[in-house]
Amino acid sequence: MKGTTLKRCGCRDITSGRRLGQSCPQLRRPGGGWSRNHGQWHWQIELPTRADGTRRPLRHGTYPFQADAEAVLERIRAALAVPDPTDQHATTKTGDLIETAVKTGAPIPTPDQIRRALHLDITPTELPTIAEYLTDWLASRKNIKQGTARNYEGHIRMYLIPYLGHLRIDRLRPGHIDAMYDAIDERNATITALRASHEQVKGQRIVGPATQHRIHATLRKALNDAIRRHRLIDTNPALMVELPPARAPKPTVWTDQRVKTWRDTGKTPSPVMIWNPEQTGLFLDHTHDADDRLYALYHLVIFTGLRRGEACGLHWDDVDLDARTLTVRWQIVQHGWATAIDTPKTADSEAAVALDAETIAVLHTHRTRQNRERLAAGPTWNKTGLVFTTPLGGQLHPADVTDHFHHLATQAGLPPIRLHDLRHGAATMGLAAGVQMKVISNRLRHSSPHFTAKFYGDVLPELSHAAAEATAAVVPRNRRQGERSA
Repeated sequence: MKGTTLKRCGCRDITSGRRLGQSCPQLRRPGGGWSRNHGQWHWQIELPTRADGTRRPLRHGTYPFQADAEAVLERIRAALAVPDPTDQHATTKTGDLIETAVKTGAPIPTPDQIRRALHLDITPTELPTIAEYLTDWLASRKNIKQGTARNYEGHIRMYLIPYLGHLRIDRLRPGHIDAMYDAIDERNATITALRASHEQVKGQRIVGPATQHRIHATLRKALNDAIRRHRLIDTNPALMVELPPARAPKPTVWTDQRVKTWRDTGKTPSPVMIWNPEQTGLFLDHTHDADDRLYALYHLVIFTGLRRGEACGLHWDDVDLDARTLTVRWQIVQHGWATAIDTPKTADSEAAVALDAETIAVLHTHRTRQNRERLAAGPTWNKTGLVFTTPLGGQLHPADVTDHFHHLATQAGLPPIRLHDLRHGAATMGLAAGVQMKVISNRLRHSSPHFTAKFYGDVLPELSHAAAEATAAVVPRNRRQGERSA
């Protein structure tokens, strides 16, 4: 790490043509000293390893005198003496600054410049801890949706501050973040073991891969802002941490065999289950025959793929029965138990949706029913302008709509699915009907057809069978297996 000065020349070996470099015999005088008239001076030194652990030997020249090379080397030594040698991040960053200066021809950073770059000239009270920074950062986020703020707050309160909050922000390292996820995994294992032994683990939930990715996204965003907006740090250690992939469960159709297994064991094959078209029809027939006042809502979700909050937040002003379209402009979001009207989360979600003739008829009937309820309520009617309301015109609570859906499905004797799974059903029924993937993607207002294809492409068995038959039919044959010869 101290480095040395040396002489090199451009002489070449007569036989091979290679440069002799340091081995040229003319570089030394007979007594062993350096020749005054042959070769040029260089310096060489081993800088601290890079962030990826690779070695970093550095050599530079030429200089006319040894004193010139030694002066540069002395400046490098002074810079390398600034960071704590046990702080790998600080030594690596110092090496980065020196290497960049040498390669770009800039002056070697002075010790004062190194101290400023490493925040060593700042007292500990001037840089916040992770807990202090994240608390202030969350309070400063004024232009984000309430649901996003709620998620940030939960990640910070439950995970980031308990595990990382004591560290000063410039002292946070990838190893600290890895240790946090290791601790979360250990806690998950403890909860799983307690549940397996039938111990009660009240209020304790497994923090799965998807949630860990969301926690990491919160930390990554906060630290990016610490770099770009506040200039508290120069690098984001969260970018150097790799989490296991979080694979969302793919939708699975309730086949007859799966229904039988569920009835025998009470277990569902996947967290995301879909009714087949026959089961969907049974639900609609049951709900219609029961004259349920929310039949139109469930019908609309089944055939358009609206999300629960979008259906509950749909306004009559955004429904054009003559043009047979509706536009998703609002949704009812749930924060804890409280609800609020909000815009869709992304621009892709705010779009027009075409309606079929039967759905238009269902909505006409629903509006007539709602008008009767409005007349019956008289002055107690709430003028919300919503398509789906309580009997007095008020907002529906999304959780109540979900509970009511599960009640109807149980009455109909159907296997369980989530209300949101009706949206998945809308996609798969469209695929089964031969609708193009891009059209279905636009109808569901997905960000890209690629996501739609990846999520739904192999759901319905009928689709897989049709693809197999179509592929086999491409190859011309005189006679196929199973056919009798004439």
